Amino acid sequence: MLTISLCDDNAQERAYMKTLVLDWSVQSGTSVSIQEYPSAEALLFYYSDCPPDILLLDIEMPGLSGVELAKRLRQDGDKLLQIIFITAYSDYIAEGYDVAALHYLLKPVSREKLFAVLSRAVEKIADDGKKLLFKLSDETALVSVRDISYIEVLKNYITIHAGRDYTLKMPLKEIETELDDRFLRVGRSYIVNLFFITRVTRSEIFLKGGESIPLPRGAYEKVNRAIIGIRR
Repeated sequence: MLTISLCDDNAQERAYMKTLVLDWSVQSGTSVSIQEYPSAEALLFYYSDCPPDILLLDIEMPGLSGVELAKRLRQDGDKLLQIIFITAYSDYIAEGYDVAALHYLLKPVSREKLFAVLSRAVEKIADDGKKLLFKLSDETALVSVRDISYIEVLKNYITIHAGRDYTLKMPLKEIETELDDRFLRVGRSYIVNLFFITRVTRSEIFLKGGESIPLPRGAYEKVNRAIIGIRR
């Protein structure tokens, strides 16, 4: 069963979203438990007792805003939570990069778009739980796919950057088949996790943690399209 939290200061909006979520539950055959919160502060108060799998979060709320709440949850270490922002203004979209928001839905939220995003959230929950087993020269490592920021190749070896570095003999194409659509092949030598990107220039991709990788000529538009596509 999935736990889905609705956080919106408008009671009518919460009731409307709850109806849509229940309809999606029936259509998709997914059992859900729905929590409702009238403010970010209320959600925070109960969060540790029953953390949700998916959070449908209004951005514009009195007191703590949706963006501020999302940042606090990520800072507290919740990387698996699927955050879907609900907003009446498209101006907020860029603010979600730091909290790895899965999607933005503009009010009034359409049934079709919400259904698609919730189904994608379920897929991502499964993907985030996936781990890869690597046999290194002196150990065997189990690495969570969601923790991989990028992978680089040098001759016959690849290095996986995931909090620490793992270097092993393997073709880049082989590990590429194990990854999902949040990963993008950049030139011949790199695969990057789109959710780790903080900035892109014509010559470099900058990642969380201060790392950067070179961007091949002509790849700038491809990377930007991929970032926009994965967060829509």
